[in-house]
This record gives sequence, structure tokens and C-alpha cells, in this order.
Amino acid sequence: MIYLDNNATTAIDPAVARVLAEAFSQTPANASSQHRLGQQTRSRLEAATDLIGRCMGSDLTRVHAPRLLITSGGTESNNLAISGIGEPDGAIVLSRIEHPSVLAAAAAEESSGRKVNWVNVDANGVILLESLRDTLGRLTQSGDASEAVSVVSIMSANNETGVVQPIEDAAKICREFGAPLHVDATQSVGKVPVDLTKWGVSAATITPHKLHGPTGVGFLWLDAGVEIRAALRGGEQQLGARPGTEPVALVIAAAEAIRIACEQQPTAAEAMAALRDHLESELLRRHPSCVIHGRQAPRLPSTTCLSLPGADRQSLLMSLDMAGVACSSGSACSSGSSPPSHVLQAMGASKSLVDSALRFSLSRFSTKAEIDRAIELISRQFSKAEGFPTVDNSVENG
Repeated sequence: MIYLDNNATTAIDPAVARVLAEAFSQTPANASSQHRLGQQTRSRLEAATDLIGRCMGSDLTRVHAPRLLITSGGTESNNLAISGIGEPDGAIVLSRIEHPSVLAAAAAEESSGRKVNWVNVDANGVILLESLRDTLGRLTQSGDASEAVSVVSIMSANNETGVVQPIEDAAKICREFGAPLHVDATQSVGKVPVDLTKWGVSAATITPHKLHGPTGVGFLWLDAGVEIRAALRGGEQQLGARPGTEPVALVIAAAEAIRIACEQQPTAAEAMAALRDHLESELLRRHPSCVIHGRQAPRLPSTTCLSLPGADRQSLLMSLDMAGVACSSGSACSSGSSPPSHVLQAMGASKSLVDSALRFSLSRFSTKAEIDRAIELISRQFSKAEGFPTVDNSVENG
């Protein structure tokens, strides 16, 4: 199987797996315990979170430092940010291309009476900064307490199209209006440079299983002074903000995965971009009607979202699966029911393009041989969808 669904999740790096196994094999202890084993475990946990902070351009050790909350993953981190930052009855501002975990959390808050406001994107899937400014200006000037902005949430790079967002500029606008900005940075780490201090954001979600780390753990970075309401009860861990026994082994492995991803990011990005461009150019050469979404905007080096007008995305997805190529028709968190992409709809894509969209996402472990073979397999299925006879142009034993 040629795995081109790395935006959904990635294979764990063997080096990270070894670190995880070693961490699990150490003497069991609770980082909250007061005995010597507990304190040793606490030291290992703090060293790991400090390492994650440094990789993200954030010193967690200084006085009045930012902090890193340990969660179960990106979904929990996003939910916690949407429901827990700012006043509990204040307005929420989102871009129209956010991940389902952000949209669903906001919808739940809206059902409880909070107002949700939207920031539009252009045809390439880039947020319109003037839309953000206008929305914040309107809410700030209304004088209505229910429209005071509690949190703004904008992802750093879209999980479907790979389009990178102007986070630094968005953060400046949010600061002008005193609105905390949460960034879902899930897709960015290891693919583009990430510096949370330089970005100037208030909170950020990080998920190691998107960068060859373990599943079952995630992080919510909070800038100094940013408070958050707990969603769970029953413990005092993490100052009560996210109680529950910390998964120390998972955090240690996540720190190693993030360290490797950040150190290798420049060379990995170059290699992934070359393979992505090769995939796109060959498919466009063979199938000129294909449309690459967000191609005119900065994109993650690993991601291509394309449509074959007139085809059905579910049929293509299943035929590619049968042929040996794993890809997706949208976010893995919503693809089970395969609803039309809200991201492409927000970009103004036609129904034909939305109905035929597929996402192919590479990783730093993807190879030229895999992409060459994938091109042949994808092209064969595209030709069938177009009603043309197919020819296997792959090399022998390819």
C-alpha cells in the first residue's frame, strides 16, 4: 500500500518508537507522587515539555513563562481552547476553513447561547485579513457584552489544501483589538518553520501523531498570562487546568518526535515539495482537466488537494484503495460520512470540483519510487473516470 494520507496520521518514526519503548520500560511512577520515583518522573516530564517549548521557539523555564498543557490530542486541545479561553459567554471568531474539532466545539458553544462569527477566505483558501479586521471592529464597537470577543481561532495551515495562513499578520490584528488568538498548528510542525513567540499568538495546538510521533497525546501551548477554564474535574495536575495523570512516556516520545521534525524540517520540506510537485505536474500533464486547489498560495510542501471534474470522490477513493493507494476525500475526522468539503466550499469551488476532490499528503519518509508508482495508479483510475482506456506505463517491477 502506498500511503499518501499523512495529514490524517503518520507512521511512528522508529527512533521515536525506541524512545517510547524505553520510557514505558522504566519503573512505573506517577509524576504527582511525592516519593523519589515520583520526583524523578516529574523531572523527566518537565525536561520533555521544556524541549517541546524550545523547539516551538518558546522558553517555558523563565519567570512568567508560557506553559504547555498536556492533553489527549489535537481534538481535545482545540476544544479546550474554544470553550476555555476568555469569558465563558463571549463571542467566538473562526475562519471558515477550520478543522472539524474547532467547528464542532464552536457549534456546541453556540447552542448554549454564545455568538459565533466568521472570517472569510479568498479563492486560494487564504484568510482575508480585512474580513478579520472588520469582524473584530464590528464586535468591539457594538458595546454588547455578548459580542465581546473571547477567542479567535485560525489554523496555521489547512489540513485539506495545505494552504499556509498569514498567522503573524492575523495575530497583530487580534492584538490591536485585545482578542486572544488560538492557532491550530497541527499540520505545520516539521513542514514549515514554527516559532510561537515570533507568531505572537495566545495559544496553539500541537499534535505529535501528525509528525511521526505517538497517538494519544497532544499539547495546548498557552502564552504567559493566558488563563483557561478546565473541562475536566477530579485532580490538581497541571494546576487544575487539565487534571489527570500525565502520560509521561507518551510525552517523552512526543518530545523526541518534535525535536527530530524541527531539526529535519528544512531538508524534509525540500524533499517533500519536490515529490509533491512531481506528483502534481505528472497528473496535470496526463489529465489537463485536473484542478489543484490553493496552488497560487503558499502551501505545505507535503499536501496536494486536486479535483477531476465530473468524477465522484468516493468512487475514486475506493478505486484507489483497491489499486493500492491510500488517500482521503477530506478531513479524516469527517471522512467517514464524506460530507462535501466545507473548505473548498468556503473557497468558492464549484460543485463539480467539490464532488471530485481528493487529498494526497506525503511525509518525510515518502520516496520517489512510491510517488512514481502512485502516479501510474492514480492516472489509471483517473482515465477510467474520464472514460478513456488505460495503459500501464510503469516500469517493470515498479
